[in-house]
Amino acid sequence: MQLFYTTHIEDQLAFLAGEEAKHCVQVLRHRVGDEINLMDGLGGNYRGCIIEATKKKVSLRILSQQKTYLHRGAKLHLAVAPTKNISRFEWFLEKATEIGIDEITPILCQRSERKIIKPARLEKIILAAAKQSKNTILPRLHPMTKLGAFLKTEKIEPIQKFIAHCEKDNEIHLMEKYKADQDVIILIGPEGDFSPEEIKQSFENGYAPISLGASRLRTETAGIVACHTVNLLAKSKLSDK
Repeated sequence: MQLFYTTHIEDQLAFLAGEEAKHCVQVLRHRVGDEINLMDGLGGNYRGCIIEATKKKVSLRILSQQKTYLHRGAKLHLAVAPTKNISRFEWFLEKATEIGIDEITPILCQRSERKIIKPARLEKIILAAAKQSKNTILPRLHPMTKLGAFLKTEKIEPIQKFIAHCEKDNEIHLMEKYKADQDVIILIGPEGDFSPEEIKQSFENGYAPISLGASRLRTETAGIVACHTVNLLAKSKLSDK
């Protein structure tokens, strides 16, 4: 099923703009009278009939709608240092979106080899993955943030806060510590891991150390393992409105 994304839905009308309109008309060659499926990124699924079609704008009349939420029962937020090879970070974003995640914050650490990202491209990757996997709630991608600033801003309670690092004293697995009924933030460091100062600073801000297994994982692999573990243990809730 082909899904189109739009935030322009009001009453019984909707429209596609930009790349979505171009893809609908020029690539898939939809015309007036065709029916297509829409998502709003907030859990809304819609069926619409095209009433106007150009490569810049597609207008639709809403025929039916459904709000569907498939959720873990608590939010998952991963703060991950982007990899030097940006394609690896893009792969992480794609797969995490497919598995299920709510928020992603790229973090800048002392040992980070990548200090600049292109949010517009990353947003497109997340959207494409959400549409492909039929996840109608889009994960939120935050701006790149220095680790120290991130640690100071994320103090909401009750919430679980973990840091996955490679120091020897870090032996308790995420599976043993994660509680499925609470929101969770997990920090994933850069190639070369967090520095000792950063680990200490995270402890001072309420983050507990966790392991993701016996193997030493790449940054993007660690992010996927954390994402999958939380989804595997979580109490998924399905509701339709």
